[in-house]
Amino acid sequence: MIVVTGSAGFIGSCVLSYFNQRGREDMVVVDDFSRKDKNKNLEGKKFALKIHRDEFLNWLKNEGRLVKYVIHIGARTDTTELNERIFDKLNLNYSKALWEICVQFQIPLIYASSAATYGTGEKGYEDDEDKLKLLEPLNPYGWSKHKFDLWVAEQKECPPFWAGLKFFNVFGPNEYHKGRMASVVYHAYHQIKQQGKVKLFRSHRSDFRDGEQLRDFVYVKDVVKVIDFLYSNKLKRGIYNLGTGKARTFLDLAKSVFIAMNMPENIEFIDTPLDIRDKYQYYTEAKMNKLMQEGYKETLYSLENAVQDYVQGYLSAGRYD
Repeated sequence: MIVVTGSAGFIGSCVLSYFNQRGREDMVVVDDFSRKDKNKNLEGKKFALKIHRDEFLNWLKNEGRLVKYVIHIGARTDTTELNERIFDKLNLNYSKALWEICVQFQIPLIYASSAATYGTGEKGYEDDEDKLKLLEPLNPYGWSKHKFDLWVAEQKECPPFWAGLKFFNVFGPNEYHKGRMASVVYHAYHQIKQQGKVKLFRSHRSDFRDGEQLRDFVYVKDVVKVIDFLYSNKLKRGIYNLGTGKARTFLDLAKSVFIAMNMPENIEFIDTPLDIRDKYQYYTEAKMNKLMQEGYKETLYSLENAVQDYVQGYLSAGRYD
């Protein structure tokens, strides 16, 4: 069986869908399952077992011999949450316990890290474990992911294979439930649909013009392909960036959404909210050499093609993956 934690969430449900489409139904889905809107991501999916996240670790301790692989996507991902205890419980300590059980039963493990661990990017965006201690995340969420990466790098006992994936700005189907934390593409689509315009954050730095803040936007369909690649191949254990390797502006993104919706361009700039202004990343770009050197050859979606697929194939139809 293959375990997917966070399987009712955005990326986790897309992973589940991907494996289903390839004939895998021996899936164990793990989440808290407390939200009806989020559980819509599981409708039509096929799986063998459904286990609440609070019960999962005990289940795995007893049934680990049945598990072939763990894909650990589940986490608290709210970058505006300031309560470090929540992140320590759900992101750090939970992941440590899962790692130790995977060591015990020798279960390969892929887990979700985050580009939030890179902070402002002053130390670069290289997925080099030797440079982990140089990084300074900007918020408790980023620190929770970073602390687990640091802990993993110090472990002498490991699963037979492990990979930590530093997700950059992922967008795509099945993020309907995410509210404020949904992608800029998602919010732009709904703003255009309701108001005929998009609101982007104004730059509060002199070296960036309004709308020219840069992000590495990566389509969730590329994310799940990389996860499948890691699952299917014997690679070097370690931490891998998962982006496109090409930073794009928010203006590029907004223009792509207008084109995909066949609507005239209308962009307005607003101040970045004070609660995130001093922790706002102005530039992110994944260095993808490490994954490519391990043999990943798939062509990634361009921003324009990904936005078109997402807007026309999912958002405008209210469709799930």
